[in-house]
Amino acid sequence: MIRFPKSYTPRWIVFLIDLIICGISISASFLLRFNFKIPPEYYIQLGFIIPYVLFFRSITFLIFKTYAGIIRHSGAKDTERIFLVAISGSLVFTLVNIINFFFFNGTFIIPFGIVIIDFLLTVFLMASFRLATKILYQEIYNPNKEKTSVIIYGAGQFGVITKRTLDRDAESKYKVLAFLDIKTSNIGKALEGVTIYHPDYLENLLQKDTIGRLIIAKEDIKPEEKHNIIEKCLQYDIKVLSVPDINTWINGELSFNQIKEIKIEDLLERPPIVLDINKIKKKILNKTVLVTGAAGSIGSEIVRQIMNFNPAKIILFDQAESPLYDMELDLQEKFHFYNFEIVIGNIADEYRVKKLFEDYKPSIVYHAAAYKHVPMMENNPTEALRTNIIGTKIIADISNKFKVEQFVMVSTDKAVNPTNIMGASKRIAEIYIQSFNQISYTNFITTRFGNVLGSNGSVILRFKKQIDKGGPITVTHPEITRYFMTIPEACQLVLEAGAISKGKEIFIFDMGKSVKILDLAKKMIKLSGLTIGRDIQIKYTGLRPGEKLYEELLNDLENTIPTYHSKIMIAKVRDYNFDEVCEKFNELIKLKEDHNNTEIVLKMKEIVPEFKSQNSIYEELDIELQNDDN
Repeated sequence: MIRFPKSYTPRWIVFLIDLIICGISISASFLLRFNFKIPPEYYIQLGFIIPYVLFFRSITFLIFKTYAGIIRHSGAKDTERIFLVAISGSLVFTLVNIINFFFFNGTFIIPFGIVIIDFLLTVFLMASFRLATKILYQEIYNPNKEKTSVIIYGAGQFGVITKRTLDRDAESKYKVLAFLDIKTSNIGKALEGVTIYHPDYLENLLQKDTIGRLIIAKEDIKPEEKHNIIEKCLQYDIKVLSVPDINTWINGELSFNQIKEIKIEDLLERPPIVLDINKIKKKILNKTVLVTGAAGSIGSEIVRQIMNFNPAKIILFDQAESPLYDMELDLQEKFHFYNFEIVIGNIADEYRVKKLFEDYKPSIVYHAAAYKHVPMMENNPTEALRTNIIGTKIIADISNKFKVEQFVMVSTDKAVNPTNIMGASKRIAEIYIQSFNQISYTNFITTRFGNVLGSNGSVILRFKKQIDKGGPITVTHPEITRYFMTIPEACQLVLEAGAISKGKEIFIFDMGKSVKILDLAKKMIKLSGLTIGRDIQIKYTGLRPGEKLYEELLNDLENTIPTYHSKIMIAKVRDYNFDEVCEKFNELIKLKEDHNNTEIVLKMKEIVPEFKSQNSIYEELDIELQNDDN
């Protein structure tokens, strides 16, 4: 079998082949023009005409660089270039004919009929040579019988580009079998030689052919539309890929390696949030903004969101050295943003925090620093007290002392009817800053939402690691559910809430529907192209300390007030007297010195009566308190 070298053909060989094609073309033109009986007088002229044609053709080749393209990857642009080369040469022949006729011997060097035939043959033969080479190369290195059948969802510009990318890349091993499109006017038509079907016809295609992949290649696809097609594919164990946003394409061109697997986040995606940009900008413009926990998932995204509103400076405060360094490089190299300062420190270090405020005098504080892992805090109540409660108090007290305009605390749905120490510590922090509004200069507000996709410690990241290792995937309970929101979505709502706040509010966000963690695990396995039970197992481990089956955004005594933004509501919560809160806080803080976990948790339960431990050694304290009440 003939084998093409995988290295590219030298340009001079392509140039020489094109000249040979032109020589064949002009010779064939004479034969066709005279019905294969060339008059004797033209035989003599051919000895001059062929070199004459090749000379001018070679000049146009050099000008338009037809030899510079990679033959095996020829496309529409190469055919367009061939057309321009051929017509340019033919126009030169026509012009020389006219000059020779009117100013010299009254004859044409090349008859006009032959000029036209030569033009058509040149375009046809040069284009055919490139197409034949491309097809032959693809068949040798990637024969159709070895290719995986692919369906492209989207019959627009993205769909066409995706098919051409697959055709061009001999390593892709994919063959486009069909297009799917919801646009009625496209159904039944052919695009690039491939039929367009309605998505409802997908099942019929699956029954007739073995489909290996479906590629979503559609601009501005609605989340619901994307969700439906992915769900249908998962039912039939079809692996789903997606074409990235055009802004990420290299030099404006899509490459096969950029077509990535669909992520679980795409199944949980919701319509984009509409923000009041002017309100947020008015709040942040030319202000110095402090972000605590700036190296974490939420804090770092808040920084990236804030920088779009032209702050005077952003202070990134965190104790995590390496993530802060990564954040610094990211802001400078990826976003070309330089109006920031990196400050390493702990929010529970009062002297360090005070020095930070003295040096930078922030006007707005976004407080995202906290310990968030439920089982870890269940085993380390003193650290939950030190960081989540005392750290928040220190930041809040110093913010008020330095007359910060606004303090936005990032809280969690686990603070509602808490069943664990982490949730209780966040609820206590909420109580302090909300009651602080009674006497403070600073406007203290709280934002409360559920789990964020892809955050540090997220269940999705854990599942991904488990799948990469071959399993098993561990789920604590078959009925456990959680609310999910993307990191950018959560942070956008944090900024929006800060912009509309009048003071004292606890803002809760529309988290959508709660998601069953078991269903999440199953979909992640299917998205990875694996089969549950055969390729990877699901194992139940039991609820972890402090964990509950269902999360809530409001406790039983609370209700909500709507805002102008459909995704943001204000929780009506119980008011606390600040002096009483301070007294209880001081009692709780004193317990830190002895590291007596039982006493600390008991005091937390006194401050937050709705705090009832679950799957925890501290459940016995609830029994004691209940007996005391009786």
